[in-house]
Amino acid sequence: MAETIGSLVDKISIFEQKCFYMEEEAKRRDISKKHIEECKKKLSILKRQRNDLVKELDKLFQDVLKGKKNLRVYKQFKMYNRPEYKR
Repeated sequence: MAETIGSLVDKISIFEQKCFYMEEEAKRRDISKKHIEECKKKLSILKRQRNDLVKELDKLFQDVLKGKKNLRVYKQFKMYNRPEYKR
């Protein structure tokens, strides 16, 4: 699995925002019924995609708790704004 807990949480939070704004768009009454229906369809897809990510996150947590997966801490080696790395 290429996903990490952080990347999954990040993607889920983005989908939550998209769902929120698509739902707001679908509630508008100053637009056509066709546009509202399209927004509702898109919202349904967004929620399904978000739920898939939530399930993936839950599975990752369960695998970590069962010892099937190990979490790694990746070190950051930043080279910018460091005089010792300038040429």
